[in-house]
Amino acid sequence: MFSIQTPPVIILVCPQMAENIGMTARAMMNCALYDLRLINPREDHLSSKALSASSGADEILKNAKIYTSTSEAIADLNMLYATTARRRNQIKTIYTAEKAMLSINQASQTGNKCGVLFGPERTGLENDDISLADAIIEIPLNPKHCSLNLSQAVLLVGYEWYKTQINAQEEQFITNATNPATKKQLLKFLEFLENSLIDFKNLQDAEKHPTLLRNLHNIFTRSRLTEQEINTLYGVINHLQHK
Repeated sequence: MFSIQTPPVIILVCPQMAENIGMTARAMMNCALYDLRLINPREDHLSSKALSASSGADEILKNAKIYTSTSEAIADLNMLYATTARRRNQIKTIYTAEKAMLSINQASQTGNKCGVLFGPERTGLENDDISLADAIIEIPLNPKHCSLNLSQAVLLVGYEWYKTQINAQEEQFITNATNPATKKQLLKFLEFLENSLIDFKNLQDAEKHPTLLRNLHNIFTRSRLTEQEINTLYGVINHLQHK
């Protein structure tokens, strides 16, 4: 399932609330991100509020590193992306989170260490911090309300990273203890249904007969019936006939 490369570092610039740091750790743990760096946090990232909000992601908080400047926090990185909803009039390449994480995944495979910068809850990143980044990550949201909680932003970016590391099935058909019905079983049921409707007025009408049968076929083939469901339908129809 996994083919984990070196995950990007998550860097919070001047986070204000311990709860948001804790929820960020939780979002990181959800997405297999473990390296958290904090630049001048206003509140203690190991406080009871932060630990409680992390919902079990204590190890990320306990291993978090504290820095006094952005330059210090990013010194060992090869690539840095800044998250912001405002362009700030700087000449930068702007990526979606998905595109940025694909780029980070490729870079990490060749030994590059990457990081993502997030600004304070109230103001976001300042120009000086953004100027240190190679590119900007912009998450397109409703223009009428594009404000995100800090941990929400981390989760959105983190999930795009996580998607590059897993081979998730885009769709699954869960049948539990039964199996999907074969075409033979389905056709046998449709024949049974047609015979059960022998007295139905529309079936006796030569003009309507083919259309009605096609509609019935479409209803049941589109439903992806299981063996158990077909047996249930047999029972229901038998019950109605006896009534």
